[in-house]
Amino acid sequence: MFKHKHPYAPFIPESATKLIVGTLPPPRFSVGEFKPGDVNFSYGSIDGQLWPILNTIFDLNLKFETTEEAILQRKHFLNSRHIGICDIVESAEREKIDASDLGMQNIVLRDLLKYIKAHPKVHTLLFTGGNSKNGPEYFFRRYLKTYKLALKVECDEVPRIHSFEFNGRRIKTVSLTAPSGAANRAVGGMTQYKHIKQTNSKFNTFDFRVMQYRQFF
Repeated sequence: MFKHKHPYAPFIPESATKLIVGTLPPPRFSVGEFKPGDVNFSYGSIDGQLWPILNTIFDLNLKFETTEEAILQRKHFLNSRHIGICDIVESAEREKIDASDLGMQNIVLRDLLKYIKAHPKVHTLLFTGGNSKNGPEYFFRRYLKTYKLALKVECDEVPRIHSFEFNGRRIKTVSLTAPSGAANRAVGGMTQYKHIKQTNSKFNTFDFRVMQYRQFF
């Protein structure tokens, strides 16, 4: 059984108003084994799409390499846009060493409300995935139950938007389409995607995410 521990502490600027919330990076990040193009930072996998999406939206000219400069570029962006990263999974165990959320067992969750309380300007959580089993929204719902809290539906269309009350604050959650290749099939089946694709044959699943993420970042 592989012990998959999150290699990065939450990165939350003092001025943060939004938190990106995912699960775990690929296991190779936990043991310091990187592919060419990986960045040693949250969502730094060369196979992931979060930073390419943000690079496109904000024209950041990011480097995709295992260097300190690439890390500093991302931290500068997050600070300048008042965005933090606080994934919900602290650790898990795996029989098969891969990045599948479904493969996680004996999961330990982070205390997200502690971080929200410590950063009073935070008003939005951006989940990098929805309520499917072992996704970030799924875990957050389970976590909230331990505090006798629950998400209230604000918008039931993708990306689904919810809210909850905590410590006298209303916190919004947005369940973005996951920035991974594994979600491409789901994107291809979405009515909105198919409609745009019919009118623009060059439109692809990456373009769809850029369009969606732009609204919330």
